Amino acid sequence: MAAKFGLGLAALGRPGYINLGHAEDLGANYAIGAMRKHAHGVLDAAWELGIRYFDAARSYGRSEEFLANWIDERQIPASDVEIGSKWGYTYTAAWKVQTPEGVAHEIKRHELKVLQSQFQSSSTLLNQHLDLYQIHSATLESGVLENEEVLLCLEGLRKSGIRIGLTVSGIEQSETIDRALSIRFQDKLLFSSVQATWNVLETSATESLKRASAAGLSVIIKEALANGRLTTRNDSPTFAACRAVLEGIAKENDSTVDAISLAAALNQEWATTVLSGAASVDHLRSNFKALAVNWNQGIESRLAELVQTPDEYWNQRAELAWN
Repeated sequence: MAAKFGLGLAALGRPGYINLGHAEDLGANYAIGAMRKHAHGVLDAAWELGIRYFDAARSYGRSEEFLANWIDERQIPASDVEIGSKWGYTYTAAWKVQTPEGVAHEIKRHELKVLQSQFQSSSTLLNQHLDLYQIHSATLESGVLENEEVLLCLEGLRKSGIRIGLTVSGIEQSETIDRALSIRFQDKLLFSSVQATWNVLETSATESLKRASAAGLSVIIKEALANGRLTTRNDSPTFAACRAVLEGIAKENDSTVDAISLAAALNQEWATTVLSGAASVDHLRSNFKALAVNWNQGIESRLAELVQTPDEYWNQRAELAWN
């Protein structure tokens, strides 16, 4: 198995998210204290299972705060854990599950002043535990990879000891990754990590992720369960055929649908870390059954039949409701 598990906090730090069944995971209890306690419970379970990489972002509500509280209370030394966070999106949902019409849950701005402000906030909360700082959803369209002020600032952070990464999303993931691989300062790559969406439905970034790995970057896989679409929570008729394949493989391996989907990501030789986005202890433990799957070429070939076109995949993702 090529990769290890990490835990992403996108679904744990804010009341609303697009994962199927998110409201159920949180018990529809959005009081800050209750959500902090819930997040700490999932973090404790992750720690017991051996997870040592945790992934947050400025736009994940109070994810950095909850993570910092947990590290403090458990007295976890910086040397024992790896923390990644992100800049570029600002959380604008005002601790609501649904926002008023015309108001976004988060706003993306890849400008120098946003980087400087958000890094200050992240580093204040996470202090010496912050290891990796990532551009959140870098795209060619945003121009962030051409912004000399931003790149110079990131290079300064890299020289200070912070690893610099980027996350990518959308149909141009591959092109964005390849552009990032061309950015150097004094012949050294600026980026040491790339985080991309990859799952059995959306594999279009495979070759660029292989190139990133070959160049020495850590490769973090996000959305390996396609925001819950690759779990039994997906009862859409359009998913029925895919679900039948996954359920068949799961039954043969005494496993679960989510575990089979995650095993596909964990067994990519170029992957370093696969994020579980679980927002409950039960789902996290179910995810971990992926480690026991007897991966083989037969399973890989059967799952290859499930791949969607990037347009189809990302259009379906865009239709997911905040809950």
